[in-house]
Amino acid sequence: MNKEKKASIIANIKQYAGSSSVIVITDFKEMPVEELNALRVELRRAGGRFLVVKNTLARLALSEGDHNSLSSHFKENCGLVFGFEDPVAAVKAVVDFTKNSKFLKIRIASLNGQLLSEEKVVALSKLPSREALLSSALGTLNQIPTGFVSLFANMIRSLLYGLKAIEEQKSK
Repeated sequence: MNKEKKASIIANIKQYAGSSSVIVITDFKEMPVEELNALRVELRRAGGRFLVVKNTLARLALSEGDHNSLSSHFKENCGLVFGFEDPVAAVKAVVDFTKNSKFLKIRIASLNGQLLSEEKVVALSKLPSREALLSSALGTLNQIPTGFVSLFANMIRSLLYGLKAIEEQKSK
């Protein structure tokens, strides 16, 4: 591989790392190509990407930036999972895939520069997705004005019942 090709790969990894909030280093020793392609498809659906790269090139690409703590964890065959849009969705896709695969193993991850062990990656995958969290927050925010309107409606209703009772009492 010539220097220009290596520089291009390093630039590509840097670009992916710069726009991803999570990077997971995986072991995929002896993984069949069909299974590897299925993993790539699942990750694309989850807003992620899977790359198989040379360790030295990955080390050079990730030596600076948010995910530089991963630089010392490259050995043997490893693949990089990048989570771009929703880090939980990408991690969830990888963890779900490891449950059905004999070959794919999670080694370590970096979430916004913080190292995560395999156990922490599995715990992260159990969190609700970004959309679920947003809908939950929106539902909570929606309850505040709904409760406020309901409170005032009950106050006005009680006032009207009281006025109606006074009117009936005076008309007798």
